[in-house]
Amino acid sequence: MLYLSLLIFFICNILIILSSILSKKSFIDREKSSPFECGFDPKSFSRMPFSLHFFLIATIFLIFDIEITLLIPMILILKISNMMNLSLIMIFFILILLIGLYYEWNQGALNWTK
Repeated sequence: MLYLSLLIFFICNILIILSSILSKKSFIDREKSSPFECGFDPKSFSRMPFSLHFFLIATIFLIFDIEITLLIPMILILKISNMMNLSLIMIFFILILLIGLYYEWNQGALNWTK
């Protein structure tokens, strides 16, 4: 029994090594092995300035996306909690988000062309 289990173990190891060797691609492409950075050509000058407006819009999107994930549980516990406390918490939370949205709008962060 011991010999059979050792034989199966060695066969499995040989198959793993063979599949690892056979599955590797030997063709190395310079374009595919270079990093892709935000749609910019990585072969060009790396210190070329670009607009940070894309990152600002992405950050604003993430903030309001997280807002949705925080509001959904509040809606789900509506039946089991005190209605007055829950409505005050939701109004306060939405008020903070609206103040943040007004601030971003006032600062011109939502204008695409600057």
